Parts: sequence; C-alpha cells; structure tokens
Amino acid sequence: MGVPAMAADPLSEKAAMMRESLQKSQTITDSVVSILGSFDHRLSALETAMRPTQIRTHSIRKAHENIDKTLKAAEVVLAQFDLSRQAEVKILKGPHEDLKSYLEAINQLRRNIEFFGSIKGFKSSDGVINHANSLLTKAISKLEEEFKQLLSSYSKPVEPERLFDCLPNSLRPSSGSPGLGDSGGKHHNPSEHQNSSLENVVYTPPTLIPPRVLLLLRDLAVQMVQAGHQQQLVRNYRDVRSSVLEESLRKLGVEKLSKEDVQKMQWEVLEAKIGYWIHYMRIAVKLLFAGERNVLDQLFEGFDSLSDQCFAEVTTSSVSVLLSFGEAIANSKRSPEKLFVLLDMYEIMRELHTEIETIFKGKACSEIRESALGLTKKLAQTAQETFGDFEEAVEKDATKTAVSDGTVHPLTSYVINYVKFLFDYQSTLSQLFQEFEKGDDSGSQLASVTMRIMQALQTNLDGKSKQYKDPALTHLFLMNNIHYMVRSVRRSEAKDLLGDDWVQRHRRIVQQHANQYKRNAWGKVLQILSVQGLASSGGGSTVGADGGNSSGVSRAMVKDRFKIFNTQFEELHQKQSQWTVPDTELRESLRLAVAEVLLPAYRSFAKRFGPLVENGKNPQKYIRFSAEDLERMLGEFFEGKNVNEPKR
Repeated sequence: MGVPAMAADPLSEKAAMMRESLQKSQTITDSVVSILGSFDHRLSALETAMRPTQIRTHSIRKAHENIDKTLKAAEVVLAQFDLSRQAEVKILKGPHEDLKSYLEAINQLRRNIEFFGSIKGFKSSDGVINHANSLLTKAISKLEEEFKQLLSSYSKPVEPERLFDCLPNSLRPSSGSPGLGDSGGKHHNPSEHQNSSLENVVYTPPTLIPPRVLLLLRDLAVQMVQAGHQQQLVRNYRDVRSSVLEESLRKLGVEKLSKEDVQKMQWEVLEAKIGYWIHYMRIAVKLLFAGERNVLDQLFEGFDSLSDQCFAEVTTSSVSVLLSFGEAIANSKRSPEKLFVLLDMYEIMRELHTEIETIFKGKACSEIRESALGLTKKLAQTAQETFGDFEEAVEKDATKTAVSDGTVHPLTSYVINYVKFLFDYQSTLSQLFQEFEKGDDSGSQLASVTMRIMQALQTNLDGKSKQYKDPALTHLFLMNNIHYMVRSVRRSEAKDLLGDDWVQRHRRIVQQHANQYKRNAWGKVLQILSVQGLASSGGGSTVGADGGNSSGVSRAMVKDRFKIFNTQFEELHQKQSQWTVPDTELRESLRLAVAEVLLPAYRSFAKRFGPLVENGKNPQKYIRFSAEDLERMLGEFFEGKNVNEPKR
C-alpha cells in the first residue's frame, strides 16, 4: 500500500536537517583538528627554539659545581702549602728551642708528602714533594745531632760508691776498707762467702738516664726509625754509651789484662785480682748491664731486634774485657792452689747464668751468651783437671823437706786443709761433677775423691817415713801424721762423708804405729832391765837369796847393765826430747804408755839387783836415776827441744 503524501514530507525534512547537522559537525571537527595541528606545530617550533637555552643553563650549573669543587680543592692545597711553610719555619729554627713543636713539624712534613703524593694531575706535586723530602732529610739529620747531644749530656760514668749502694748489705764493702774489701774467695772465709752467694738478695740497678730525658730520647728515636735511620741511631747510641760503660767499669777497678799479663803475675797478686773479678762480674751483670738493658727496653719499646742489636754493640767491649780475664785464668798453667779460685769463678758464672741469658737476649747477643757459657764450661773443665792433678801430685810429691823431729809434715796439713775447703764447696762441686758425669750421685763422687786423696797422702807419707834411719822415728812420724788426718776429719764435714768406719780404721792405724814406736825405741832398754843373761859365769861377787836376788848373779854384770841402761836412756832422752808430738793429748798418752812399761821394769830391776851395786864402791856411778827421775825426764820427751839446749 502506498505512503500518503503528507507523511512522507516531514521525514524527508528531518533527514535533510540531520545531514546538514552532520556536515556542520564534520566541518567543526576538521576545523578543530586543523587548529590543534597548527598548535602542535607551534609547540614543536617553540621547543626547538628553547632547547639551546636549556643546554646553556645546565652547563652553567655544572660549571658552578666544578668551580666550587676546584675552589675547595685549592683551599685544601693552599692549606697544605701553609702547613708546609709553618713546618719549614719550625724545622729551620732547629730542635733546641721547642723539641715538641719540632717533632710535630716533622710529622706534618710527612703528612704533606703523603698528601701531595696522592694528588693526580697536580703539576707542582713533584716539586713540592722533593722540597719536603729535602727538608725532612735535614730535619732528621738535626734530630740525630739532638739525640746524640741529649744522650751525651745525660750519660755519665757511674761512680763506684753509687754502685755499692745498689748492692745488698751483705755484699757492700765495709766502711773502713778501700774499694771492694777482701778478694771474696772462699780461701779467706769460705762459709761466709758461700752463704752470701746463696742468699735470696735483691739488686736494684741504678737509673742511668733520668726518666723525663728518656721520654724525649724515645720520641727522637721513633722519628729516626720512621725515617729509616735505624743504623745511624744504633751507631750514635753505641758511640756514647759504650765508652761510658767502659769508664764506669774502669772506675770500679776493672783492668784490661792480656793473657801474657796474667801469666807474669805472682800468685798472691793474681789471687787478689781473681777475688775482685768475682765482685766485678756480679756488679757488671746485675747492675750496669741490667741498667743499660732497662734504658734500651724503654727507648726501643716495640723494636725488640733493634734494642738487642744496640745492647750487644754497647756491651761487647766491656763483656770482652771481663770474660777475657776469666779465660786467661782458665787457660793458665794448672796448679793445686788454683782449684779454689777456679771453683769461686765457676760458682759466680753459674750464679749469673740465668741473668746473662735474660739480659743478653735475642739473636744479636748470641755470641756474648755463648762466650759466657763457654767460660763456665772451661772453668769447670780446668777445675776438674786440677782436681785430678792434685790427687796425682799428692801421691807423687817428692818434697825433700824432711821433718827431722817426726812432726806433722807440711804436705799433710796442706792436703787436709785442702780437703776441708773442698767441703765448703759441696754445692759447687755437685754442679761441677754433674757437668761431666751425668746421673751419678755427687755426694758419693765427693766421698770417693776425698778417699782417694787421703789414700794418696798416706802412700806419700809411707814413702817419706822411709827417709828416717831410726825405725822408732819412722813410726812416730806416721803416728803423728795419720792422727792429724783422723782428728781433722772428725772435726769437719768430711766425717759424715767418709764415715765412722774410716775414722775407726785409721785410729787403729795410729795405735799400731804408737805400739811400733814403743817396740823399736824401748825394746833394747827393756831387754837391759830383764833378768835374762844375768847368770854368773863363775867370776866375781854374787848375791845370795838373802839379798833378794837370784843366786849366781854377777855384780859385774849388774853394774854393766846399769851402765848400759844409763847410756841408752840418756841417748834416748837427748834424741827424743828433740822429737815432736804436736797434739797434747797424743803426747801425754804416748809418754804414759812408755812410763807404764819402763818404770815398773826399772823399779823391779833396781829393787832386785840394786843392792849388789849399792854395797860396792861408788854406787851412784851406776845407779844414776831413781824411778822419779826417769818419770820427770820422760815428761821432756816429744817437746821438740833444740839440739843445743842444755840438758836438765
């Protein structure tokens, strides 16, 4: 069906209107797009126009930042230059006015050198560093001079009196004695000397350099070490301190003696010098060397090897002087009297061993330690060899000094005193025996050595006794000497070591010789007083039983017996009054032993046969002595009277 005409027209109009509106919108859109496109173009143009300005602004900001950094760096560099100038001014003035500021200036120079060495691209760095190094070299050179001058100013020899004040009371010289008093060896006062060495005494080394000065020297030394001037530092310290140390020892009395000097000395002089040497060693090690080590340990704290090297160089000369004397003694010709001083010297070296090892520590001091130990061993060896020599010398002693009176021989008293002194060295000898014979009991070794010496003495005395033509004097001599040995042993420490068996055995030997003396001296006399051989040969007067005598006894024979007795007794009295028994108790005992056999025999003979003579002519010509006369005269025996003395 067709659309009415009226309805179609409004629809067409609306469609036309919509088309027109759409066309307008498209036009507007196109216009907006066109406008926006134009704006975008203008913006791009504006951006293009502004870009150079932005770049310039960023560059300016960066430039400002770089300028700030450069200015700050310049300020630091200028500050370092300023510090360098200040340090230079202080260094050019020298260390005398203000040492602390001088040391700070050196430290500042080192910091400046480090600073300029770390800057890259700074053209003037090399010049600045070279100038600073040159200045630093001069500064250290001045420091060396200041170190040496300061050390020299406060390094003075230590006076002996000051050293004595540092000793324990027991080792200080007495107020009235010059120097160090006696020689200190045991042969003068053995027990006292040994006790002093065993005391737990304290030694206080002297202060060699004031503490405040030592602190300054320490600061100087640190700077020199940091500058690499260690050896110059050691040399400067050695040059000053070694001569001061030597002078301290010289003032004390230490002499530089060669081996030849020692060999030429008389024994008495040498013995005294050895005694002093023992004191010098103790003072040197415990006071002077210990004091020097204290200084160096503070001066070179933290630089141990440098301290050891310096100490070795300072002390080497002084140690050498002391040890060379000991070595000269240890290597000199051996003789028995040297044994005790060798033991004294060995003892002091043993006493100082630990301190020497401690004070002379480190590799640099190894030679000194070895020298000291070598001397100790050499002294021990020489002492032991001297010991052996003594035993042999006692046995083979060929002294022609005869003791005409049969008294104690000088060799006996010498050997016994020697043995007694050995016991004052028991602890020292124990150490000495252990040096050579490990594991053996030192006490039994000493006992064995003592017994061998005693036996050697007896063997020698037996030989000497054969020089006497009179057997009675031979036995009197042996009795005296062995009695002296026994008595000395009983009164000394040797008794504990040799034992009661030794004492009792040798007392029996003394008694045996006393009996042999009586038999040889009085046997013939007692034979004269016996009845044997008095029977009458048939001639002359006889006395019968009423006279109390055996019948048939010849008066002539009785007279003859009395005459012979008188002659023999007078000879014995004259001779044996010159003989000597030095021990009072032994002398009285021997006289009593003679009287106990002689007087009863004489009384018996005189009573029995005296009347035969008394009834004849001149009886006093034959019976010259009463028993009391004989007893009185026996009291004059063994007194060692001079031959030319008149008889009583």
